[in-house]
Amino acid sequence: MSDPKSGSEGRKPRAFSVDDEATPSRRDQPRAALTTPPGTKTKPTKARRPASLPVTVEMTRAEDDPFLAPAASIEALTPPPAQARTRRITVGKILFAALAFLAALAIGVWTDTLIRDLFDRLPWLGWAASAAVAIAVLALIMLVIREISGLRRLAKVAGLRAEIDAKAATATAREARAFAARVSAMIDSNPLSAQGRKSLKSLDGEIIDGPHYLAFAERELLAKLDRQARQLTLNAARRVSVVTAVSPRAFVDLAYVGFEAIRLIRAMAELYGGRPGTIGMIRLFRDVIAHLAVTGAVAAGDSLIQQVVGHGLAAKLSARLGEGVINGLMTARIGISAMDLCRPMPFKALKRPGIGDFMRDIANFAGADTKPEKTSDGS
Repeated sequence: MSDPKSGSEGRKPRAFSVDDEATPSRRDQPRAALTTPPGTKTKPTKARRPASLPVTVEMTRAEDDPFLAPAASIEALTPPPAQARTRRITVGKILFAALAFLAALAIGVWTDTLIRDLFDRLPWLGWAASAAVAIAVLALIMLVIREISGLRRLAKVAGLRAEIDAKAATATAREARAFAARVSAMIDSNPLSAQGRKSLKSLDGEIIDGPHYLAFAERELLAKLDRQARQLTLNAARRVSVVTAVSPRAFVDLAYVGFEAIRLIRAMAELYGGRPGTIGMIRLFRDVIAHLAVTGAVAAGDSLIQQVVGHGLAAKLSARLGEGVINGLMTARIGISAMDLCRPMPFKALKRPGIGDFMRDIANFAGADTKPEKTSDGS
């Protein structure tokens, strides 16, 4: 049996240190202190004086902050109400007028020389040429009269719309009835306005204040015309989307979009009583395109398409069909701007159509075309 004293003599006493919470632990000490060999004297480090860093604070508005940009919205693509541009005499117009005058003089001199030569050869040829020139001049005069009347109708529509917009909230009863009578006379050739004109006539003896009478006139006279204009725009947008999806070349898409835009603007002007001529149509088309160029082009990406048609259907749409939806959207924007320029009254009592309404219809139309047909066995 071993002696307990012999075991205790072989073991030396040891001391254990307990770290205080106030003293930094070995883990919290700097790296230089850990690597310093024991017994080496270290210089005490000076405490760093607190200092402030120079910071320039700049306030950024929420709409200018790129990190707070709102999510893409379909209604953001709706163009603002279009206004007719002011006409000014420019250097280009003066140059064009001078060149047109010189061309007219050249044609007149050539025609006079031709008729004189024909009279010298055979008198009856000279008389036939003179009759042809007389018919051409008469047709030219009729064409000029038609173009001038078309321009005057467009100017009358724009002026009436501006007057109603300026006095929509402050018009008297007499002014409101005068405005409604002018609008009724402008669209009297359209059978869709017959019921509205009859409803206005039934209020001849009633006492109604001006703003309410204008709102009633807008609802009665233009509600059916607005529905027809929306249908025209939707049909044009659908045709453009389908042609874009099946056309083999990009220039075919552009040509058809331009063709549909011109036809849509002309149909819109005739619907609201504008009936522009060739020059008036060119001017109206320029106003619509210039307004869309100022307000920005269509910037609808995959996120907007997925927002409307859904992720499942958007995944099934081909690239060409997606381009068709975008071109149809651009056609709808053209139709909305044409409504603003051709409508004799501004949108007050009736809701102005938005791009989201047309986008849903175009997307549903595209989705119906992409649905697979069921076979006889149900697969």
